[in-house]
Parts: sequence; structure tokens; C-alpha cells
Amino acid sequence: MSNNSISKDQVARYAKHYNEQNKSKVLERAVTKNGILAASEGLRGGADFSPVFSIDLETGAVANQKQSGRCWMFAALNTMRHHLSAEFKLKDFELSQNYTFFWDKFEKSNWFYENIIATADKPTSDRKVAWLLNEPQGDGGQWDMLCAIIDKYGIVPESVYPETYNSNKSNEFNTLLNEKLRKDAVELRELVNAGSSDEQVQSRKEKMLEEVYRMASYSFGEPPTTFDWEYRDDDKNFHREAGLTPKSFFEKFVGWDLTNYVSIINAPTDDKPFNHTYSIEMLGNVVGGRQVKHLNLNMHDFKQAAINQLKAGHSVWFGCDVGQHSEPRKRGLLDLGVYDEEALFDIDLSMSKAERLDYSESLMTHAMVITGVDLVDGEPKKWKVENSWGDKVGTKGYMVMTDEWMSEYCYQVVVDKQFLTEDQRKAQAEEPTQLLPWDPMGALAYKD
Repeated sequence: MSNNSISKDQVARYAKHYNEQNKSKVLERAVTKNGILAASEGLRGGADFSPVFSIDLETGAVANQKQSGRCWMFAALNTMRHHLSAEFKLKDFELSQNYTFFWDKFEKSNWFYENIIATADKPTSDRKVAWLLNEPQGDGGQWDMLCAIIDKYGIVPESVYPETYNSNKSNEFNTLLNEKLRKDAVELRELVNAGSSDEQVQSRKEKMLEEVYRMASYSFGEPPTTFDWEYRDDDKNFHREAGLTPKSFFEKFVGWDLTNYVSIINAPTDDKPFNHTYSIEMLGNVVGGRQVKHLNLNMHDFKQAAINQLKAGHSVWFGCDVGQHSEPRKRGLLDLGVYDEEALFDIDLSMSKAERLDYSESLMTHAMVITGVDLVDGEPKKWKVENSWGDKVGTKGYMVMTDEWMSEYCYQVVVDKQFLTEDQRKAQAEEPTQLLPWDPMGALAYKD
């Protein structure tokens, strides 16, 4: 037996020490009966966690993504909905997340096919090919990916293209589509490696995409190309808009120049110096569309950009690792002290934010919207967060995020370039450094 294997003497010593501790059996009963989180839950509360903020935007009732990983899409459309609702007096109005979901699935399929064709000369054991095949497509995404969809297809009201069983509960569709995409990958790779012409490969790919379109239409409904929209505003005035297209609807009712809205990240790792931009290889959805691009800033500047936008009355899309040291489902609290597992087990779990990123302990998993902040002497103490899990969590669907938690587990905000400094705008305009596909800053928000 190797000298490095665990010996019986070692186990005996560990057991002896465990049983010598008076607290061991008490804690054992508490943890085995109640679970780790319940046994380590803190009792912190009071003004620091009350849902009261010095800057608090009125944004209406929260949406519900249900059993799908569309948080990034809900969060992005919610920021646009906030603007539209205020401008046109439409309380609790919603944009169609199902519409952008349809086109995201369709475009992601083409994105996958093109990457498979481009890597056909590599074995399936190659890390990039294996990464592609691990999940050909999924529900997750990034702000820039939603912008790419809107740039090409526009958006529509939820009443025009409502939710379906498969948009609310996407697992069945994802499982089947990924099976099809992997099967198609076999054929496309064989065609390329057999010396087929580009025209022959693309012709076959077009047939595959037609099948994807059919699958998506059966599952989500065929998306509209033109529509009439009737609504009554909060003053009870009736409105009718005839002959709209999804793009004309976006231009008239949202009217944002999406090129002004940029992704800011906080990734304090050695390979990503601050005040430079980064993109991620193979990350995207629309071939030829908007590139995923991040400007990396230190946390102070990261927060200040979000505060500037909130002060101007605009909500902020952001990405975080929602499951880390938080209780979002019931109390709606993102706080480092919500659980104290270290004290419970008498262990040290301290890692820097950079170490958590480098050692795969943390990455962005969920996107939400910041709709408020509590400033004391100009410094943030807590933030108001609009989630997309319905109104049964937190305070009618809203959560409180402490500033300390934001520092450790928030990775991305999207702001209008006008809220950056001149030097930051210049840095954002530079050509990005390309990161590997599995870099943590390429993580897709997907949490349901």
C-alpha cells in the first residue's frame, strides 16, 4: 500500500479527536436532522437588511422565468420594460421573452454548426471540440447576445407572442435539440473531412436549420413578422398600433441605441488587467452579429458606474453567483453572513475573489436587475435587486444585496457609456483580448 494512502491509524486518530470534543455529538444531531444550511443560518437582520433605499426606482411587479434558464433575457428585457412602462404609462407591462427565446435557440443552432464545421479537422477529444459537444446549446446567455437578437429580429409585447409550456419548462426541448445538434455534428464533420465543397456543407446545414425552425415553431409557436397591438394605458386611454414589425416596435417603444450599452466586469485575476477589454472564443449566438465584449474595471469604478446610472433613473442589468452565501428563495437576502458554515464545521474557507475565479469556485450563474441603492455619505451600503422568480420570494420578488456581497460575488453590470469616465470609454473602445472558451468570464447566466 502506498505511504500516501489513508491508514487505519489515521482514521482512529481522527475519530478519537472528534469524540473528545464536547460539541461534536450536539452538532452532529443538529446537522444530520436539519441540514448544513439550516444548522448554520445566521440571525442577522435590522436596518441593514430592510428593503428601504435612498435611491429606489419604481419598476412594478416582477416577472417569472419559471423552469427555464432565461434570467439574462428576462433581466435585459426588464430594463427595457422599465423604460417603456414609464414612457407610455403601462404599469406591469411585459415584453415577450418567448419571442427572443425562439430566435436565440434558432441562432445558437447555427452558431454551433459553424463552430463544428470550423473545428472538423480536430479530433473529438480536442478540448475545444469536446467543449462544443458538452452542451451544443442551452438557455443561458449574456447581455450582448440578447442585443444581437434584438438587432436582427426586434422584440414584441408578451400579449402578441405569449409563453408556452416549452418556454416555461425548457428541459424537454433542450434535451431533444441537443441530441439533434450532436447527431448533425457527426454528419457535418464527416462531410468536411470527406472533402465536400463549402457549398455542399452549407446546403446540408440549411436543411438542418430548417428542421430546427420546425422544432422551435412547434414548441414555442411560429414568431410573428407583423402584428397589430392594442392597449389601454394607466390613464385608461385606448391605443391601437397597426402594421407593426418586431423591429419597428423596438424602435418606437424602446428606441435605445444598443451600441451605447456596454458590459463592465470585475475580474481581479492576473490574466485580466483592469481598464482593458476582453472577448471569449466561441461565445455568442448570432453569426456575424454583436460580439460579447467586456471592459474590466476595479470594484470601486464598477459600482460607481452602476450608481451613476441609478441616479439618472435607469435600472442596471447585472450578473452574479447567486447561490454563494445567500438566501434568495425565502428571505431574499444576498449577504456574506446569511450562513456561517465555517463556524459550524470549524474550517477556513477564505479565498480571494481572484482565487475563486482561478480555482473554479465561483463564476456568474444568474442575471437580475439593480433597481435601487442605499447611499450613506455617498458610499453604497446595500442594493435593491429585482429578480425574475415571481413575487413569492423576498419582498414581492425583490431582494436585498449587501455591498460586501456585491464586492465578492458580482461579476458584471451593463451601463450606458455616458455613465463611464472619458478614460473608461476610450478603454472600452479598444480591440479586446480573446479568452479561451472556458474562461469564467464566458460563463452564461442561466439560473432558474
